[in-house]
Amino acid sequence: MISVSRYTITSALPYTNGPVHIGHLAGVYVPADIYARYLRLTGNDVAFVCGSDEHGVPITLKAKKEGITPQQVVDKYHAIIKQSFADFGISFDNYSRTSAKIHHDTASEFFKDLYKNGKFIEEVSEQLYDEEANQFLADRFVVGTCPKCGNDESYGDQCEKCGTSHNATDLINPKSAITGNVPTLKQTKHWFLPLDKYETWLREWIVEGHKNDWKTNVLGQVKSWLDDGLRPRAVTRDLDWGIPVPVDGAEGKVLYVWFDAPIGYISSTKEWANEKGIDWEPYWKDKDTKLVHFIGKDNIVFHCIIFPAMLKAKGDYILPDNVPANEFLNLEGNKISTSKNWAVWLHEYLQDFPGQQDVLRYALTANAPETKDNDFTWKDFQTRNNSELVAIFGNFINRVVVLTNKYYNGIVPPPSEYSDIDEETLEQLRKYPSIISNSIERYRFREAMSELMNLARLGNKYLADEEPWKVIKEDEERVKTVMFVALQIATALSVLSEPFLPFTSKKLKDILRHSELVSESHWNEVSEKEVLLSQGHQIGKAELLFSKIEDKDIQLQLDKLEATKLANEAESKVVEPQKETIEFDDFTKLDMRVGTIVEATKVPKTKKLLQLKVDVGIDVRTIVSGIAESFKPEDIIGQKVTVLVNLAPRKLRGVESQGMILMTDTPDGKLAFIEPEKDSVKNGEQIS
Repeated sequence: MISVSRYTITSALPYTNGPVHIGHLAGVYVPADIYARYLRLTGNDVAFVCGSDEHGVPITLKAKKEGITPQQVVDKYHAIIKQSFADFGISFDNYSRTSAKIHHDTASEFFKDLYKNGKFIEEVSEQLYDEEANQFLADRFVVGTCPKCGNDESYGDQCEKCGTSHNATDLINPKSAITGNVPTLKQTKHWFLPLDKYETWLREWIVEGHKNDWKTNVLGQVKSWLDDGLRPRAVTRDLDWGIPVPVDGAEGKVLYVWFDAPIGYISSTKEWANEKGIDWEPYWKDKDTKLVHFIGKDNIVFHCIIFPAMLKAKGDYILPDNVPANEFLNLEGNKISTSKNWAVWLHEYLQDFPGQQDVLRYALTANAPETKDNDFTWKDFQTRNNSELVAIFGNFINRVVVLTNKYYNGIVPPPSEYSDIDEETLEQLRKYPSIISNSIERYRFREAMSELMNLARLGNKYLADEEPWKVIKEDEERVKTVMFVALQIATALSVLSEPFLPFTSKKLKDILRHSELVSESHWNEVSEKEVLLSQGHQIGKAELLFSKIEDKDIQLQLDKLEATKLANEAESKVVEPQKETIEFDDFTKLDMRVGTIVEATKVPKTKKLLQLKVDVGIDVRTIVSGIAESFKPEDIIGQKVTVLVNLAPRKLRGVESQGMILMTDTPDGKLAFIEPEKDSVKNGEQIS
């Protein structure tokens, strides 16, 4: 079991340029919350902190797009994010924001302290500049080709495809994200953290010191960075949104968001400690405190190299004990994208599935991208709820509570002599806290929750094997023992499920009236107590812990994503450039007339071709058209069409085609007729 008693747990500060989505939850916030809740249940002193990251270029880009100020952007999304986390049950001890005065003061003092102690390099260098926009192009103000993986949509500070962090001037073929122009180079002064000076120390501390306890994806990315050789990293930017650089000669400059943001963990802890009237420093400066950062893989370099170098330079701060970064979660086979609205937004989920927070927590943990990218699908979400939460966990609890009320009016019966199966079941029960702890303490939350469900399976199997509903007719004393044992399993589930399914845990404790027996749950009571729910205790009536999710509820979500997909395709569709200019006489040679399709058959041995008979007023002619993948023959009889009638005939698959029907593309990639008004024009009328 864990021996350290004080923990500082941080989870990545979400950017306030949009709401929180399931990718954020699966990668960072659900595992962090499971860990924090577990530590509290095991009697540890925990500070679980986070806050909104309200600086940086994404905020200003969002403000430009929406036509509002950066402050209005961060105020809007900070409120949405904070409320979503609260409604979802993420148990932060403090959720702050980097626009708060305490954060500005903390970050400024941190910078000034390093500045005074000569920890920075001051350099005048050439940076990318947009002449038309009249500003330097920091971070996401510039896009180009990643010098490492060749991704042509890399940002100026990081490539989201390969995770590499770099400087804007490293990009190949950079372009301004503001105007699209090719930037020039212009001299400017900045302050740099000389990461190269910390390279040997970082290699010893991480690669050697944590090779046995840090995740392989984290160690691999850190080692790759170190092997490439570290270079000084600018900690200031030429921007007008952020924390002003607090030294003379730095007008118009702000702290780089990746210098400012991790200090947000410290300022959030300060804010929390101030409200509680306690000292914040032990949570960041006491060597017995364990610091754990929960992040996504795109933040590994900042939390494992840059922030530790900052803390090392400061000198009096503890370093992270672990950085259990997760990989990415995709959605229905595609990468989650805020800009493309391809996401399941937390605040929308809470509206669409009221009271079902734990279902999403369960689905995201069961499919957590702990070692590789995983895919969230709505069908899998439905299956995990209906086939696991409802059919296993919920079914066991419902049977136990219903039978206890039916046979004993809800009073826990006294057990008689235990059988071998009873003893064995109770012995297995007492092992589960240790089994689940072992997984949690190694940051294997998916494995830990699987073990929790195995406990529910143990209860189901025990009831199925002992069949109290049958035995009651012949041996009432035996049934008392069976129900007593089953109630101990139900109580254990109410305690051990709390880190994973907090709303379910509370509901189950209320049903069992667990709080009447203990004022506060403790993880080890399951293994240490002989009896969890004593005989004679009155439990409540049965309530369903989980409800079945119907197909129609899932279809609504799939339809929403399909609409998003079509909208994105329409927006990204490339409009073909204008063809070469023609003379008016060339246009007048075209004879376009209204026609009606009177017959339609598929051309044999082809996928795309239909053979049509079209009444064009002057005659009925045969036209072969490549529209078979968009229309069934029987559906287009009587369809009004626009026909180019004086096109030279040509043979297609042995059939002479005597004209061309004019078509256009739809956003979903299908074809559509350019259709005249059905009632106002007759076959043969010319279109001019």
